[in-house]
Amino acid sequence: RQEKEWQTLGSELSRATMANWIIASSRDWLTPLVSRMHEILLTERYIHCDETAVQVMLEAGRKNTTTSYMWVYSSGQYSKHPIRIFEYQPGRSGSYPQKFLKGFQGFLHSDAYSGYNKVSGVTRCFCWAHQRRYFVDALPTDNKSTVATVANQGIEYCNKLFEIERSLKDLSGEQRKAERLKLEKPVLEAFWAWIESARSQVLPKSKSADALQYALNHKEGLMNYLRDGNCSISNNLVENSIRPFTVGRRNWLFSGSPKGATASAAVYSIVETAKINGLNPYKYLKFIFSELPGVQFGQHPEFLEDYLPWNPCVQSLCK
Repeated sequence: RQEKEWQTLGSELSRATMANWIIASSRDWLTPLVSRMHEILLTERYIHCDETAVQVMLEAGRKNTTTSYMWVYSSGQYSKHPIRIFEYQPGRSGSYPQKFLKGFQGFLHSDAYSGYNKVSGVTRCFCWAHQRRYFVDALPTDNKSTVATVANQGIEYCNKLFEIERSLKDLSGEQRKAERLKLEKPVLEAFWAWIESARSQVLPKSKSADALQYALNHKEGLMNYLRDGNCSISNNLVENSIRPFTVGRRNWLFSGSPKGATASAAVYSIVETAKINGLNPYKYLKFIFSELPGVQFGQHPEFLEDYLPWNPCVQSLCK
């Protein structure tokens, strides 16, 4: 589309040229900022992570149909600096978050994917929205059987937890922890007691049985958010951040090369972090490309602080 639009304006700009511009500008100006945000992210106490499939062409030693992944890491809902970082990797091995999160010690919010177990020194917090989806998937179409009763009951427990969470969002971390123990812990205790009794009401290999077993298998991780008032009950924060990428993927389908996928990750990191910090992404990108090329941040990395999205000057210029 852009190629054709430029042609109507009298400019012959090929897709290859524009792609190379993005690759070069991401490498030279965006990646240094993303790297600095990565350093800051590792100092936070709460990190959310998720991954989604992406097709990448021209990967060495791999077929073009092989699945690669875009990993997404986010600071927590109550963290000091809102950060979203995308990272392209050729696989889904737990070694990728293990390397990316090296040095992080805190609460790691994710789904129950076992690959994250390779990240040492963290407390894993599993996602109650993910647990709720298991019950939703177990709902039969007729909605009249015992299975429907079990699935609906599970959904009601989850909904109650989320309802309480909404009422606590404006409290301090300590206050939220205290209120969770007062209001949510009784709901959770009832939920776990119900799980045990409900197992005898469903077929062993049914979706309802899967939902109940998922809860039992991951009880500790599902309960860990109670340990800190600034932990989140779900991983929706990072799942919402990854949605623009998944929507875009339906249009552009694949990345043309590993370099292109890496550049794409840098662009998404800058744009999504700009948005969550209340910036206009276009104004922020224009500010970066207008100002940063004249800055000697290679010799003086501290100069990058002036171009991070929460910097007061950036906030005043790029809203």
